Amino acid sequence: MRKIKAAVCHEFNAPLKIEDITLRAPEAGEVEVTLDAVAICHSDISFAEGAWGGSLPAVYGHEAAGTVAAIGSGVNGIEVGDSVVVTLIRACGTCPSCAGGVPTLCTTPYDGDHGPIKTADGGRLHQAMACGAFAEAVVVDQRQVVKIGKDIPMESAALIACGVITGVGAVVNAAGLRAGQDVVVIGAGGVGLNAIQGARIAGARRIVAVDMSAEKLEIAREFGATDGVLATEAKPWAQAKRAMGRGADAVIVTVGAIPAYDTAPRYLAYGGKVVMVGMPHSGQTSTYEPVVMAAVGQSMVGSKMGDVVIQRDIPWMVDLYTQGRLKLDELISGRWTLEQINDAIADTKTGAARRNVIVFER
Repeated sequence: MRKIKAAVCHEFNAPLKIEDITLRAPEAGEVEVTLDAVAICHSDISFAEGAWGGSLPAVYGHEAAGTVAAIGSGVNGIEVGDSVVVTLIRACGTCPSCAGGVPTLCTTPYDGDHGPIKTADGGRLHQAMACGAFAEAVVVDQRQVVKIGKDIPMESAALIACGVITGVGAVVNAAGLRAGQDVVVIGAGGVGLNAIQGARIAGARRIVAVDMSAEKLEIAREFGATDGVLATEAKPWAQAKRAMGRGADAVIVTVGAIPAYDTAPRYLAYGGKVVMVGMPHSGQTSTYEPVVMAAVGQSMVGSKMGDVVIQRDIPWMVDLYTQGRLKLDELISGRWTLEQINDAIADTKTGAARRNVIVFER
Protein backbone atom coordinates (compact mmCIF):
# COMPACT_ATOMS: atom_id res chain seq x y z
CA MET A 1 0.00 0.00 0.00
CA ARG A 2 1.29 3.41 -0.99
CA LYS A 3 0.72 6.50 1.16
CA ILE A 4 -0.42 9.65 -0.65
CA LYS A 5 -1.92 13.02 0.22
CA ALA A 6 -5.61 13.59 -0.51
CA ALA A 7 -8.39 16.06 0.23
CA VAL A 8 -10.95 14.07 2.21
CA CYS A 9 -14.60 14.96 2.85
CA HIS A 10 -15.65 13.78 6.33
CA GLU A 11 -18.83 15.83 6.59
CA PHE A 12 -21.11 17.30 3.94
CA ASN A 13 -20.90 21.06 3.51
CA ALA A 14 -17.69 21.25 5.54
CA PRO A 15 -14.11 22.03 4.47
CA LEU A 16 -12.10 19.16 2.99
CA LYS A 17 -9.20 17.92 5.08
CA ILE A 18 -5.73 17.30 3.64
CA GLU A 19 -4.45 14.03 5.07
CA ASP A 20 -2.55 10.86 4.30
CA ILE A 21 -4.50 7.99 2.77
CA THR A 22 -3.40 4.61 1.39
CA LEU A 23 -3.59 3.57 -2.24
CA ARG A 24 -3.25 -0.08 -3.20
CA ALA A 25 -1.44 -1.28 -6.32
CA PRO A 26 -3.42 -1.72 -9.54
CA GLU A 27 -5.11 -5.08 -10.01
CA ALA A 28 -6.15 -6.81 -13.23
CA GLY A 29 -7.33 -4.29 -15.81
CA GLU A 30 -6.35 -1.27 -13.70
CA VAL A 31 -3.75 1.47 -13.98
CA GLU A 32 -2.12 3.71 -11.40
CA VAL A 33 -1.71 7.33 -12.44
CA THR A 34 0.43 9.90 -10.64
CA LEU A 35 -1.53 13.09 -11.13
CA ASP A 36 -0.17 16.35 -12.48
CA ALA A 37 -3.44 18.26 -12.37
CA VAL A 38 -7.08 17.96 -11.35
CA ALA A 39 -9.73 20.58 -12.05
CA ILE A 40 -12.59 21.48 -9.73
CA CYS A 41 -15.97 20.72 -11.26
CA HIS A 42 -19.29 21.93 -9.84
CA SER A 43 -20.31 18.28 -9.55
CA ASP A 44 -17.52 17.75 -7.02
CA ILE A 45 -18.80 20.71 -5.03
CA SER A 46 -22.41 19.48 -5.17
CA PHE A 47 -21.37 16.04 -3.95
CA ALA A 48 -19.32 17.57 -1.11
CA GLU A 49 -22.33 19.66 -0.13
CA GLY A 50 -24.51 16.56 0.09
CA ALA A 51 -26.71 17.47 -2.87
CA TRP A 52 -26.91 13.87 -4.07
CA GLY A 53 -26.10 11.96 -0.89
CA GLY A 54 -23.35 9.35 -0.95
CA SER A 55 -20.95 7.58 1.36
CA LEU A 56 -18.51 9.32 3.70
CA PRO A 57 -15.63 9.77 4.22
CA ALA A 58 -14.92 10.28 0.54
CA VAL A 59 -12.37 11.62 -1.91
CA TYR A 60 -13.93 13.56 -4.78
CA GLY A 61 -12.32 14.88 -7.98
CA HIS A 62 -12.77 13.46 -11.46
CA GLU A 63 -11.25 15.86 -14.02
CA ALA A 64 -7.59 14.89 -14.08
CA ALA A 65 -4.44 14.17 -16.05
CA GLY A 66 -1.13 12.61 -15.16
CA THR A 67 1.48 9.96 -15.85
CA VAL A 68 1.00 6.20 -15.67
CA ALA A 69 3.05 4.87 -12.75
CA ALA A 70 2.03 1.20 -12.78
CA ILE A 71 -0.27 -1.20 -14.62
CA GLY A 72 -2.10 -4.33 -13.59
CA SER A 73 -2.30 -7.58 -15.52
CA GLY A 74 -4.29 -7.61 -18.73
CA VAL A 75 -3.87 -3.90 -19.48
CA ASN A 76 -3.47 -3.23 -23.20
CA GLY A 77 -2.30 -0.15 -25.08
CA ILE A 78 -1.07 1.69 -21.99
CA GLU A 79 2.45 1.65 -20.61
CA VAL A 80 4.26 3.08 -17.62
CA GLY A 81 5.34 6.63 -18.43
CA ASP A 82 2.41 7.40 -20.74
CA SER A 83 0.64 10.73 -20.32
CA VAL A 84 -3.09 10.18 -19.87
CA VAL A 85 -6.38 11.96 -19.25
CA VAL A 86 -8.29 10.36 -16.34
CA THR A 87 -12.11 10.36 -16.49
CA LEU A 88 -14.98 9.13 -14.33
CA ILE A 89 -16.42 7.11 -17.23
CA ARG A 90 -15.96 3.57 -15.97
CA ALA A 91 -17.38 1.43 -18.76
CA CYS A 92 -17.55 -2.35 -18.42
CA GLY A 93 -17.62 -2.82 -22.19
CA THR A 94 -20.19 -5.63 -22.11
CA CYS A 95 -23.50 -4.33 -20.69
CA PRO A 96 -26.26 -3.34 -23.19
CA SER A 97 -25.31 0.36 -22.99
CA CYS A 98 -21.60 -0.25 -23.58
CA ALA A 99 -22.25 -2.82 -26.29
CA GLY A 100 -24.64 -0.34 -27.89
CA GLY A 101 -21.95 2.33 -28.13
CA VAL A 102 -23.07 4.44 -25.14
CA PRO A 103 -20.38 3.82 -22.50
CA THR A 104 -21.38 6.92 -20.50
CA LEU A 105 -24.54 5.02 -19.51
CA CYS A 106 -22.80 1.81 -18.41
CA THR A 107 -25.20 -0.14 -16.19
CA THR A 108 -22.58 -2.20 -14.34
CA PRO A 109 -22.46 -0.79 -10.80
CA TYR A 110 -19.25 0.26 -9.09
CA ASP A 111 -18.92 0.22 -5.30
CA GLY A 112 -16.59 3.06 -4.35
CA ASP A 113 -16.62 1.92 -0.72
CA HIS A 114 -14.49 -1.06 -1.75
CA GLY A 115 -12.15 0.66 -4.17
CA PRO A 116 -8.38 1.10 -4.07
CA ILE A 117 -8.20 3.75 -1.32
CA LYS A 118 -8.43 3.54 2.46
CA THR A 119 -7.81 5.88 5.37
CA ALA A 120 -4.31 5.98 6.83
CA ASP A 121 -5.35 3.49 9.53
CA GLY A 122 -6.98 1.11 7.03
CA GLY A 123 -10.58 2.28 7.39
CA ARG A 124 -13.22 2.59 4.69
CA LEU A 125 -12.75 5.52 2.29
CA HIS A 126 -15.11 6.09 -0.62
CA GLN A 127 -13.59 6.58 -4.08
CA ALA A 128 -16.18 9.01 -5.40
CA MET A 129 -17.26 8.79 -9.04
CA ALA A 130 -14.90 5.81 -9.48
CA CYS A 131 -12.05 8.31 -9.55
CA GLY A 132 -11.15 10.10 -6.30
CA ALA A 133 -8.76 12.48 -8.01
CA PHE A 134 -8.42 15.14 -5.29
CA ALA A 135 -5.27 13.19 -4.46
CA GLU A 136 -1.68 12.80 -5.55
CA ALA A 137 -2.46 9.57 -7.41
CA VAL A 138 -5.35 7.33 -8.44
CA VAL A 139 -5.94 3.72 -9.38
CA VAL A 140 -8.69 3.39 -11.98
CA ASP A 141 -9.94 0.98 -14.62
CA GLN A 142 -7.96 1.07 -17.86
CA ARG A 143 -11.10 2.14 -19.76
CA GLN A 144 -11.19 5.38 -17.73
CA VAL A 145 -7.95 6.71 -19.18
CA VAL A 146 -6.93 7.91 -22.63
CA LYS A 147 -3.34 8.21 -23.76
CA ILE A 148 -2.30 11.67 -24.98
CA GLY A 149 0.84 13.20 -26.42
CA LYS A 150 3.42 15.32 -24.65
CA ASP A 151 2.50 18.47 -26.60
CA ILE A 152 -0.41 19.52 -24.38
CA PRO A 153 0.05 20.95 -20.85
CA MET A 154 -1.31 18.63 -18.19
CA GLU A 155 -3.48 21.29 -16.54
CA SER A 156 -5.13 21.93 -19.92
CA ALA A 157 -5.47 18.22 -20.66
CA ALA A 158 -7.21 17.69 -17.31
CA LEU A 159 -10.09 19.93 -18.40
CA ILE A 160 -10.94 17.57 -21.24
CA ALA A 161 -11.83 14.82 -18.75
CA CYS A 162 -15.21 16.34 -17.90
CA GLY A 163 -16.04 19.97 -18.67
CA VAL A 164 -14.81 19.90 -22.26
CA ILE A 165 -16.22 16.54 -23.33
CA THR A 166 -19.50 17.36 -21.58
CA GLY A 167 -19.95 20.73 -23.29
CA VAL A 168 -18.64 19.88 -26.75
CA GLY A 169 -20.28 16.45 -26.69
CA ALA A 170 -23.68 17.86 -25.70
CA VAL A 171 -23.71 19.84 -28.94
CA VAL A 172 -22.01 17.41 -31.31
CA ASN A 173 -23.32 14.10 -29.97
CA ALA A 174 -26.53 14.74 -28.01
CA ALA A 175 -27.95 17.63 -30.04
CA GLY A 176 -26.44 16.40 -33.31
CA LEU A 177 -26.07 20.02 -34.41
CA ARG A 178 -25.45 20.50 -38.11
CA ALA A 179 -23.69 23.32 -39.91
CA GLY A 180 -25.97 26.32 -40.39
CA GLN A 181 -28.25 25.58 -37.45
CA ASP A 182 -28.84 27.89 -34.48
CA VAL A 183 -28.12 27.12 -30.84
CA VAL A 184 -28.78 28.74 -27.46
CA VAL A 185 -26.44 27.91 -24.57
CA ILE A 186 -27.88 28.70 -21.14
CA GLY A 187 -25.02 29.28 -18.71
CA ALA A 188 -21.62 30.62 -19.71
CA GLY A 189 -19.55 28.85 -17.07
CA GLY A 190 -16.97 26.15 -17.77
CA VAL A 191 -19.32 23.64 -19.42
CA GLY A 192 -21.27 26.39 -21.18
CA LEU A 193 -18.14 27.84 -22.77
CA ASN A 194 -17.31 24.40 -24.11
CA ALA A 195 -20.82 23.97 -25.48
CA ILE A 196 -20.29 27.29 -27.26
CA GLN A 197 -16.99 25.98 -28.63
CA GLY A 198 -18.74 22.79 -29.73
CA ALA A 199 -21.34 24.83 -31.61
CA ARG A 200 -18.64 26.91 -33.28
CA ILE A 201 -16.71 23.79 -34.30
CA ALA A 202 -19.92 22.19 -35.62
CA GLY A 203 -20.53 25.22 -37.85
CA ALA A 204 -23.53 26.80 -36.12
CA ARG A 205 -24.92 29.92 -37.79
CA ARG A 206 -25.88 31.75 -34.59
CA ILE A 207 -24.70 30.90 -31.07
CA VAL A 208 -26.59 32.79 -28.39
CA ALA A 209 -25.18 32.71 -24.85
CA VAL A 210 -27.59 33.34 -21.96
CA ASP A 211 -26.25 34.13 -18.51
CA MET A 212 -26.92 36.23 -15.41
CA SER A 213 -23.57 38.02 -15.80
CA ALA A 214 -22.70 40.59 -18.48
CA GLU A 215 -19.02 39.85 -17.88
CA LYS A 216 -19.56 36.16 -18.63
CA LEU A 217 -21.39 37.05 -21.82
CA GLU A 218 -18.35 39.00 -22.99
CA ILE A 219 -16.14 35.98 -22.27
CA ALA A 220 -18.62 33.80 -24.16
CA ARG A 221 -18.01 35.87 -27.28
CA GLU A 222 -14.29 35.10 -27.01
CA PHE A 223 -15.17 31.39 -27.20
CA GLY A 224 -17.47 31.74 -30.20
CA ALA A 225 -20.84 33.15 -29.11
CA THR A 226 -22.28 35.46 -31.76
CA ASP A 227 -24.79 37.04 -29.38
CA GLY A 228 -25.38 37.41 -25.66
CA VAL A 229 -28.58 37.78 -23.67
CA LEU A 230 -28.87 38.58 -19.97
CA ALA A 231 -31.07 36.04 -18.22
CA THR A 232 -32.21 38.80 -15.87
CA GLU A 233 -33.97 40.67 -18.68
CA ALA A 234 -37.70 40.32 -19.24
CA LYS A 235 -38.41 37.42 -21.62
CA PRO A 236 -34.78 36.66 -22.55
CA TRP A 237 -36.04 34.01 -24.97
CA ALA A 238 -37.67 36.75 -27.04
CA GLN A 239 -34.35 38.60 -27.25
CA ALA A 240 -32.57 35.39 -28.26
CA LYS A 241 -35.11 34.76 -31.01
CA ARG A 242 -34.64 38.29 -32.31
CA ALA A 243 -30.88 37.71 -32.47
CA MET A 244 -31.37 34.48 -34.42
CA GLY A 245 -34.38 35.64 -36.44
CA ARG A 246 -36.14 32.44 -35.35
CA GLY A 247 -36.16 29.87 -32.57
CA ALA A 248 -33.17 27.65 -31.80
CA ASP A 249 -32.60 24.21 -33.25
CA ALA A 250 -30.97 23.26 -29.95
CA VAL A 251 -30.94 24.72 -26.45
CA ILE A 252 -28.13 23.46 -24.25
CA VAL A 253 -28.85 23.93 -20.52
CA THR A 254 -25.49 23.79 -18.77
CA VAL A 255 -26.55 25.03 -15.31
CA GLY A 256 -28.45 23.16 -12.60
CA ALA A 257 -30.88 26.03 -12.01
CA ILE A 258 -34.58 25.15 -12.14
CA PRO A 259 -35.62 28.51 -13.71
CA ALA A 260 -33.26 27.74 -16.60
CA TYR A 261 -35.01 24.41 -17.17
CA ASP A 262 -38.48 25.94 -16.82
CA THR A 263 -37.82 28.48 -19.57
CA ALA A 264 -35.55 26.46 -21.90
CA PRO A 265 -38.34 25.25 -24.25
CA ARG A 266 -39.36 28.87 -24.90
CA TYR A 267 -36.16 29.41 -26.91
CA LEU A 268 -36.89 26.56 -29.33
CA ALA A 269 -37.90 26.58 -32.95
CA TYR A 270 -40.46 24.07 -34.19
CA GLY A 271 -38.76 20.68 -34.10
CA GLY A 272 -36.05 21.95 -31.77
CA LYS A 273 -34.43 20.04 -28.91
CA VAL A 274 -33.54 20.94 -25.32
CA VAL A 275 -30.40 19.14 -24.16
CA MET A 276 -30.29 18.80 -20.37
CA VAL A 277 -26.73 18.91 -19.05
CA GLY A 278 -26.75 20.89 -15.80
CA MET A 279 -27.67 18.85 -12.72
CA PRO A 280 -30.03 20.33 -10.10
CA HIS A 281 -30.09 18.94 -6.57
CA SER A 282 -32.03 15.73 -6.02
CA GLY A 283 -35.75 16.34 -5.48
CA GLN A 284 -35.94 19.56 -7.45
CA THR A 285 -38.47 19.58 -10.29
CA SER A 286 -39.13 21.62 -13.42
CA THR A 287 -42.43 22.29 -15.25
CA TYR A 288 -43.34 22.74 -18.91
CA GLU A 289 -46.35 22.31 -21.19
CA PRO A 290 -46.12 18.97 -22.97
CA VAL A 291 -49.01 19.82 -25.27
CA VAL A 292 -47.01 22.68 -26.78
CA MET A 293 -43.94 20.52 -27.33
CA ALA A 294 -45.99 17.69 -28.78
CA ALA A 295 -47.83 20.01 -31.14
CA VAL A 296 -44.67 21.42 -32.72
CA GLY A 297 -42.41 18.37 -32.53
CA GLN A 298 -40.06 19.63 -29.83
CA SER A 299 -38.15 17.36 -27.47
CA MET A 300 -36.05 17.23 -24.33
CA VAL A 301 -33.14 14.83 -23.83
CA GLY A 302 -30.62 14.29 -21.07
CA SER A 303 -26.91 14.20 -21.88
CA LYS A 304 -24.41 12.60 -19.52
CA MET A 305 -20.76 13.49 -20.12
CA GLY A 306 -21.58 14.64 -23.64
CA ASP A 307 -22.53 11.10 -24.72
CA VAL A 308 -18.86 10.64 -25.57
CA VAL A 309 -16.78 7.60 -26.36
CA ILE A 310 -13.58 8.79 -24.70
CA GLN A 311 -11.20 6.67 -26.76
CA ARG A 312 -12.67 8.28 -29.90
CA ASP A 313 -13.52 11.81 -28.76
CA ILE A 314 -10.66 12.80 -26.46
CA PRO A 315 -7.93 12.29 -29.10
CA TRP A 316 -10.07 14.35 -31.51
CA MET A 317 -10.33 17.18 -28.98
CA VAL A 318 -6.62 17.08 -28.20
CA ASP A 319 -5.95 17.39 -31.92
CA LEU A 320 -8.33 20.37 -32.16
CA TYR A 321 -6.36 21.98 -29.32
CA THR A 322 -3.01 21.46 -31.05
CA GLN A 323 -4.49 23.04 -34.21
CA GLY A 324 -5.63 26.06 -32.20
CA ARG A 325 -9.32 25.32 -32.85
CA LEU A 326 -10.27 24.38 -29.28
CA LYS A 327 -9.46 26.77 -26.44
CA LEU A 328 -8.25 25.05 -23.27
CA ASP A 329 -5.57 27.26 -21.72
CA GLU A 330 -8.04 30.15 -21.73
CA LEU A 331 -10.48 28.13 -19.60
CA ILE A 332 -8.13 28.10 -16.62
CA SER A 333 -9.01 30.81 -14.11
CA GLY A 334 -6.47 29.90 -11.44
CA ARG A 335 -3.84 27.36 -10.44
CA TRP A 336 -3.81 26.14 -6.85
CA THR A 337 -2.00 23.59 -4.67
CA LEU A 338 -3.78 20.70 -2.99
CA GLU A 339 -3.41 22.51 0.34
CA GLN A 340 -5.36 25.43 -1.15
CA ILE A 341 -8.27 23.32 -2.37
CA ASN A 342 -10.86 24.83 -0.02
CA ASP A 343 -9.94 28.31 -1.22
CA ALA A 344 -10.17 27.10 -4.82
CA ILE A 345 -13.62 25.63 -4.13
CA ALA A 346 -14.77 28.88 -2.52
CA ASP A 347 -13.54 30.82 -5.54
CA THR A 348 -15.38 28.42 -7.86
CA LYS A 349 -18.61 28.86 -5.90
CA THR A 350 -18.59 32.61 -6.55
CA GLY A 351 -19.49 31.78 -10.15
CA ALA A 352 -16.72 33.95 -11.55
CA ALA A 353 -14.25 31.14 -12.30
CA ARG A 354 -14.20 29.24 -15.55
CA ARG A 355 -12.10 26.37 -14.16
CA ASN A 356 -9.80 26.29 -11.14
CA VAL A 357 -7.09 23.66 -11.36
CA ILE A 358 -5.13 21.92 -8.61
CA VAL A 359 -1.55 21.47 -9.84
CA PHE A 360 0.73 18.91 -8.21
CA GLU A 361 4.41 19.79 -8.06
CA ARG A 362 6.70 16.80 -8.45
